[in-house]
Amino acid sequence: MEISGSTRLAGVVGWPVAHSLSPALHNAVFAALGVNAVSVGFAVAEEGLAKAVAGLAAVDAIGTSVTMPHKHAVVALAQERTATVERLGVANCLTFVDGAVHASSTDGQGFLDALVEQVNFAPEGKKVALIGAGGAAAAIAVALADAGADLCVVARRPEAAQSLARLAGGGSRAGDNESISEADLVINATPLGMSATLTAERCAVDPALLREGQVVFDTVYAPRVTPLLRAADAVGAIGIGGLAMLVHQARHQLCGWTGRDVPVEILWSAVAETS
Repeated sequence: MEISGSTRLAGVVGWPVAHSLSPALHNAVFAALGVNAVSVGFAVAEEGLAKAVAGLAAVDAIGTSVTMPHKHAVVALAQERTATVERLGVANCLTFVDGAVHASSTDGQGFLDALVEQVNFAPEGKKVALIGAGGAAAAIAVALADAGADLCVVARRPEAAQSLARLAGGGSRAGDNESISEADLVINATPLGMSATLTAERCAVDPALLREGQVVFDTVYAPRVTPLLRAADAVGAIGIGGLAMLVHQARHQLCGWTGRDVPVEILWSAVAETS
């Protein structure tokens, strides 16, 4: 697609964003569907977030993904919010329509779609241990609880785990190391193990708590094989990398931005080309 005066802007807002694959995914879909738009990364510090969102709305951007550390803060900057965003207090997607900012969340559904695609895992009645209590963790927790999972939230701060468990509802509760070892599904929803951070070599879970047959899902996708996924493989657990969630949450965003059905194969092809 040749960039012209009518080309619309899209992207991902975060700090940092240099590692993000979102622009590559967006641009692959725009090209495949013939959408006159281009996606780039917007590295925005916390103090500049309000100005950045207002600027994107002012130039009639099509939309942006939102990543760390802005998923909470963008909610207050939106004039319209989905019911899920109102419940969560976090958003990972902004859509701009006639100068108005619409906030939505695709992380939870993207996560569930990835589970089905990768290992045909249905959460209902299954024991799940979720590591983390941030924005992505909140979306995942609510999606899992609504899907009938027996959810335990494990976080560095017990009060944060308890708060997220209350938000998720459905009998969800704060958990501990025993919850991890007993779980059918273990999820890392923290930055532990992410490249370009000080925690790049840290495993999100004590490897001794993992066991054969568990499903271990790491939402981190850079690097593609994280310390947690290596630990899971070593004990015979089934590992799923964060690319699967990235692809599926992006698909939902792009369907909303374009008003078109987006074949997931386009997104997986874009991911393959970045490897």
